Amino acid sequence: MVDWFVALWYGLPAAATIIWVTPFHTSSQRVLAAGLALVAFLALLQRRRQPVVVLTVVAAGLVTSQAALGDTTGLEIAAVLALYAVAAYRPAPTAWLALAGVTAGHAAAVALWPYTFVTVAPEHGAEVTLSELQSLTISVSVLLALSMVALLLGATARGRRLHIAALEERAAQLALERDQREQVARSAERSRIAREMHDVVAHSLSVMIALADGAGAALERRPEQARVALDELASTGRSALADTRRLLGVLREDDAEAGAPLSPQPTNPDLSELVSRYQAAGLPVTFTETGPALPDDTGLQLAVFRIVQEALTNVLRHAPGSPRIEVTVDRRPEYVVIEVDNADGASPATQSGGRGLVGMRERAAVYDGHVDAGPTTTGWRVRAVLRWVEEEEL
Repeated sequence: MVDWFVALWYGLPAAATIIWVTPFHTSSQRVLAAGLALVAFLALLQRRRQPVVVLTVVAAGLVTSQAALGDTTGLEIAAVLALYAVAAYRPAPTAWLALAGVTAGHAAAVALWPYTFVTVAPEHGAEVTLSELQSLTISVSVLLALSMVALLLGATARGRRLHIAALEERAAQLALERDQREQVARSAERSRIAREMHDVVAHSLSVMIALADGAGAALERRPEQARVALDELASTGRSALADTRRLLGVLREDDAEAGAPLSPQPTNPDLSELVSRYQAAGLPVTFTETGPALPDDTGLQLAVFRIVQEALTNVLRHAPGSPRIEVTVDRRPEYVVIEVDNADGASPATQSGGRGLVGMRERAAVYDGHVDAGPTTTGWRVRAVLRWVEEEEL
């Protein structure tokens, strides 16, 4: 619609001028003028698709009209509209070259074929005819002024359009980066859930095996103790099964699409209950907790819980005969110290292939902490430090 509007903006006045205003001497001149106007009109309909070609066609028509008719017959308006399209849809150097070419071509045509009839309004009862130099100066100046305005308006429109395109591209890039960050976060979350699966399955199965062995050994001599061990075995199995189902449900795509949370929401881990399970499995574990309670950060509490669980599981697997196992959780300002001291010469972390120690270090690194494991004078010790920023009280 805009292309038709622009073409008609030139075509209708040009037709009216050719029919009623311009005093052509012969009908052939009028037909030539009408034909050139029609070509310019049709060319302007393509001004946005091929602006340079359109300007070339219109400029050629302008020179032809001046040479054959001694008048531009309004084609300079079509040239200005075409020049605007060049400035709006092509780079600035192309637009300036187009301006120079149109101006030079028009000036040369007027100089070679000057206007045959150009007069000013009657003054003192007489008509004053302009000289060829005056006609050349006025004609070129008017076309140059209109062309400069068209070029500046077209360049402004082009700059605004490019700016909007850059903003749209930037918005699309930001959306892509956001999607990529979500995918990376989702992958990291699933990797963390996979580690949780290792903790749930490996630790729970280790405790269950130890409880089953203990129950079998005490079945004939101490049936009551065997019954307690079997009850604890069933409780541990049910808890492990519930955790496994919850984690597997998070990993399933259809569950995630149905609104399942992307990460499990554990309750506040009870370290005393964890220690009691290992005590029921036959480990002489003592638990000491000093300082205020941990912050209400489920991730931090889960990390402390898993570090203690991993250390005790390694002891249960590789040093079950330890005479003394001490678990200490010491809360300090802005950090917590976790120690699991095994009074035996065995080295659980080394015998387990180091995977448990790697997992503990990964959890500690999330909270700007570290894990040290190694022999002591009495056995083996795992020491972890987790840090956080205290929130200011309002």
